[in-house]
Amino acid sequence: MLNRTETATYLIAGLGNPGREYKETRHNIGFMLIDRLAQRLGVTFTRVESRALVTKGIHAGQRVILAKPQTFMNDSGAAVGALTRFYKVDPVNLMVAYDDVDLPFGALRMRPAGGSAGQKGMKSIIERLGTENFPRCRLGIGRPPGRMEAAAYVLQPFERAEAEELPLILDRAADAVLLFISDGLERAMNQYNASPVGDKGGEE
Repeated sequence: MLNRTETATYLIAGLGNPGREYKETRHNIGFMLIDRLAQRLGVTFTRVESRALVTKGIHAGQRVILAKPQTFMNDSGAAVGALTRFYKVDPVNLMVAYDDVDLPFGALRMRPAGGSAGQKGMKSIIERLGTENFPRCRLGIGRPPGRMEAAAYVLQPFERAEAEELPLILDRAADAVLLFISDGLERAMNQYNASPVGDKGGEE
């Protein structure tokens, strides 16, 4: 456990696809969260490192690196692995944020470890790091309607009603990540691994 008087380096990587055509799609909610965190920290993306857009800030006395891999989703591990090694980030201080079709829209789940559950960006990261033991923030985007394939669904933009809720969802997710940095993963999980915004129920 980090003594909070010490300084650690945290890497927060959001997954998505580069390019204007993907900017508002469900698959890019990880990028959206990183943009919201950059706003919170008062920093902007001005450089590319290890095939990722990168910016750096400070939160609660800790160094924070925000990254948006530009490799396309399926090869996210190339960027995340290289940044983790270059900055000597302890895996417990790496947080990967990504979309999850198995969670209802607006739900958030942080976990200390686990498999990819078929998410190709996470699969790539696990392969490149050689471990599943790093925190992740799953952002629920809901299941595809009808018989639509998940691969097509994630590349579609949010519906209008969903888009209206997104700012509140991203603010809540940003709060959770910042609490992870300042107070640790367990505290963040206890406070934010609850129901989607506006839902008064418990775990699904």
